[in-house]
Amino acid sequence: MDTRTALLDAAENVVRMRGYDGFSYADLATAVGIRKASIHHHFPAKQDLATAIVARYARRVVERLDEIAATTANGAAAIMAFVALYRDAAGEGNTLCLCVAMSLNRDMLGEAAQRQLNAFHGLALQWLTAQFARAQKDNSIAGVNDASSEAQACLAQVEGAQIIARAAGDAKRFDAAMSTLVARTKGTSE
Repeated sequence: MDTRTALLDAAENVVRMRGYDGFSYADLATAVGIRKASIHHHFPAKQDLATAIVARYARRVVERLDEIAATTANGAAAIMAFVALYRDAAGEGNTLCLCVAMSLNRDMLGEAAQRQLNAFHGLALQWLTAQFARAQKDNSIAGVNDASSEAQACLAQVEGAQIIARAAGDAKRFDAAMSTLVARTKGTSE
């Protein structure tokens, strides 16, 4: 693994556990086994690192969402796979997905990272809207009247559920927060 990738991996892991303001370049240098000054060669400022990790993360998530859309039987199955991504990212209530963690410290990120974060959320909403429209058409989720509103609510629900689970240190809080959406898909997402 090259140094840049190792730095991105280490930064993503620490942000997901401690937040953007919860680490320094000294922490990354220790984690990767390089001198702190060497990090500045790859990422002159912490905001440059933030932009790079959000962009990389967004690419990975979008690829996964494309795969989910192509391989699921209906809209409900796709949306439940999306919920599962966020559930997995919550771990045992000790982590957040990268974009949730970064959103909590948005003002510290710099403009480029903020644009990346907004672009990620825009792509997630676009994907969710398409899947709720699919669910409305195939009748796999009860009560879908407006796919766009459902998408907004779903994204807020999964991101908020992660924050609640993280605050409590208990992943069951995520599951409880998502239970109403899950109940609307019972028996229809397989």
